[in-house]
Order: sequence, then structure tokens, then C-alpha cells
Amino acid sequence: MNLKEKYEKIVVPEMIKKFGYKNRFQVPRLEKVILNVGFGKMVSQKTKQEASKIINTILEDLKMISGQKPVLTLARKSISGFKLKKGDPAGAKVTLRKKRMYHFVEKLINVSLPRIRDFKGIPVKSINDKGILTIGIKEHLCFPEISLEKIKFPFGLEVTIVTTAKKREEAIELFKLLGFPIKE
Repeated sequence: MNLKEKYEKIVVPEMIKKFGYKNRFQVPRLEKVILNVGFGKMVSQKTKQEASKIINTILEDLKMISGQKPVLTLARKSISGFKLKKGDPAGAKVTLRKKRMYHFVEKLINVSLPRIRDFKGIPVKSINDKGILTIGIKEHLCFPEISLEKIKFPFGLEVTIVTTAKKREEAIELFKLLGFPIKE
């Protein structure tokens, strides 16, 4: 049973029973997943050519992880302390919806999170009042698409999972029922 089927057959009835919704369309659902990588120190001390190689490698890895082409984000203003000029590449992001989102979340829960060293669960404080879960992953090596032999340098990424939940309690229950390893 994939994640979408699990949501429709198990999560929706459980949420209706627990929160007393009038119909199934009031039940919170996953809206989108955003993967975000900041280049930061990896490219700040490098020449233009070295920086572009690093950026291209990160973009390729992010494309393999998500199954979708990442968008390059540019700096909005210059910050001399970070050696950043307006218009320089500052990071990359991917927004996943529908089938790709469910596939990625299923892979995250069942394969990637268990592969993280010393992983003890996602803290409840990672879920904010709007029902948004943010997970910081220190090394992208936990994803099965990444071959350890071909890695030139590991990078961290942020995974943000947006739901339609109105309250934090609804979001926590939704994530638990979907199988996220939430620790109290």
C-alpha cells in the first residue's frame, strides 16, 4: 500500500473519528514538499569556475533526489560579510506536488530517515502552528539515489512539508498516522 492509499483508507477515517469532521474534505492533507539547499560557504571562497562546478554537482544531486529539475535561487541583495553580490546564486529549491510529493515522502519515511546516523525521531517542535513540518538533513547521503563512490562533497538540505491543517494538533496526528517517526 503506497502513501496515498494509506492516507485515503486509514488516515482519513481515523482523523474523522478523532476530530469529528463533517466530511472527508475537511481532513488535513499534504499540500506540497519543498527541498531547499543553500550554497553558502561551499562557493564563497572559490573562483567562478570552481563555484559553477560545485553548483552544477549540487543541482544534479538534487535532481536525482527529487526527480524534478531544481530552480536556482539568486541573492536579492549584496551582503559584504558573506561575500555575496546581488544576483549571485545563493541556493536551489524544488517544490514537489501530487504524485512526486507522495513518492518522495514515502521514500523519506521508509528509506532515507532510517539511514541517518543516530536518528531518534523527528522532534514535535519541528511542526509549527500552521501545520508545517521542517526537517534539516545534515548530509544528503541518506537518499538511496546518491552513490557514495561518486560523491565529491556532501551537502545538507532542508525538507519542508506543508499541510492544510488548521491547528498544530491536527498536523501532529496527520504526520503520526502517515508513519512519520515523531517523538514526543
